[in-house]
Amino acid sequence: MTHYKKAIAALMLGAVLMAAAPASARQVDFDQATIGELQAAMAAGTLTAEKLTQLCLDRIAAYDRAGPKLHAVISLNDKALEVARQLDAERKAGKVRGPLHGIPVIFKDNIDTVDMPTTGGSVLLEGNMAPDDAFLVKKLRDAGAIMLAKVNLGEFANGYQSSMGGQSLNPHDLTRIPGGSSGGTGVGIAAGYAPLGYGTDTGGSIRGPSNVNGIVGLKPTHGLISRDGIIPLALSLDTGGPMTRSVYDIAVSLGITAGIDPADDATKKSAGKFEKDYTKFLNANALKGARIGVARDFTGADPDVDWAFEAALKAMQRAGATLIDVKYPTWFLDQTGPTVFTLYPAEFAVQIGDYLKTTGPKYPKNLAELIERAEAYNDLRPTGEGPNLSRWIYFKNVEAKADKLADPGYIALRDHWMPMSRALVEGMFAKDKLDTIVYPTGMRRVVQIAGPQNPPPAVSRVPTGIGNLTGFPDLIVPVGFTTDDLPVTISFTGTAFSEPKLLALGYAYEQATKAIRRPVNTPPLKGATIDIPEK
Repeated sequence: MTHYKKAIAALMLGAVLMAAAPASARQVDFDQATIGELQAAMAAGTLTAEKLTQLCLDRIAAYDRAGPKLHAVISLNDKALEVARQLDAERKAGKVRGPLHGIPVIFKDNIDTVDMPTTGGSVLLEGNMAPDDAFLVKKLRDAGAIMLAKVNLGEFANGYQSSMGGQSLNPHDLTRIPGGSSGGTGVGIAAGYAPLGYGTDTGGSIRGPSNVNGIVGLKPTHGLISRDGIIPLALSLDTGGPMTRSVYDIAVSLGITAGIDPADDATKKSAGKFEKDYTKFLNANALKGARIGVARDFTGADPDVDWAFEAALKAMQRAGATLIDVKYPTWFLDQTGPTVFTLYPAEFAVQIGDYLKTTGPKYPKNLAELIERAEAYNDLRPTGEGPNLSRWIYFKNVEAKADKLADPGYIALRDHWMPMSRALVEGMFAKDKLDTIVYPTGMRRVVQIAGPQNPPPAVSRVPTGIGNLTGFPDLIVPVGFTTDDLPVTISFTGTAFSEPKLLALGYAYEQATKAIRRPVNTPPLKGATIDIPEK
């Protein structure tokens, strides 16, 4: 894309030289460092925000439209280096805004940013400039984070590809999907485009891409992070959340973005329950004495995934955890997927119009106008982007549900099934005095882009939907790889606002196993190392 090429050319200009390394420093590839380590390097003068931003841009230039051509980035912030220099000047003057000062961040392109277009991955909204930042973006910007790029997604937060960004590729295996719908964020974090990224989750859209790209991700409690400024899919289920390479980075970012937003009533639930600093809960010994519920309802679909999951359970036992098998009722599991897919089309049909009203005069203002625009669009670009027919045809199916918010079936699911789901899961926790329930995030290894997209009926249950129906949090942590080198992760799920406990347990597991691995298709770049002071 022309805009993309111009932005790359502008952003590749002028990186600063790093200061000499102190005698007691260790050298690491920058894309493997935690945010805490990056901050330590900047505090010691061995790294600057400008240099870090340039290192991120170098990886994007090497791997997104060149090399493996991952196609994760939709647009770049052409002022990112300028902002980085300003933040370096602040640091030099003695002002450090917090633990994200000078840290580049990438965003799923359904999250509003005033300095880059927000398209929802759709050419139907190409060039759309939001009137203001999403609430979580403003919090990050105020904290000194650098808005680096907008990345690809399943169009309007559904599926694996978009008309704006085309098909992103999994950096572990270029024939595999990147996960949906926050696939661009998953790819970007795994490939080292930035230390921190944000996705959104309605039925598994943070957890799926975190799993198949082998990174850490968090679907937070519904209401912990504001959805203001995020293109909705279904507000009863939607949430934004962080995606990173370490549990520490999840914790440090969550403290910045959590909190009450008057523009999002759901955040009122978090009053008195959110924290400003989640890193204080990280404890490498947290598994000792922990009671871990094991949901084997989601095993049996892939022997390699099951093996990695069982190995993770043994690692927890070695760390002092007690394992208790738990089982969800069959009737509940069988209805989880259908319930999610009944709620979200009915809500999207109405709620997308509320968002479209915030766009400029040349853009559609409701679902009907979106469909009209789609039917008139037939441009196929040389880079492969163009009509996303499977998604656009689905718009018409959704339009038929535009009056379903008043349907007794929809109301029963929203007002009764969802509270019942919460009560059921809370009862499971209370019965066995559990600290968490764990399950393999993906029941089987990531599928090929050109292969079958749907699992056979025997393995059609998708565990991630439970977290959306309950609104409860889910932390994803890498546990290993299949025999064909595809990532496997485990999910630590809890009850409402139990993020401190989940982060502690996930951190303890991560420190005991260190199972994350850089993708084979995005190796380190020459000279892209930093010196981190030893403690």
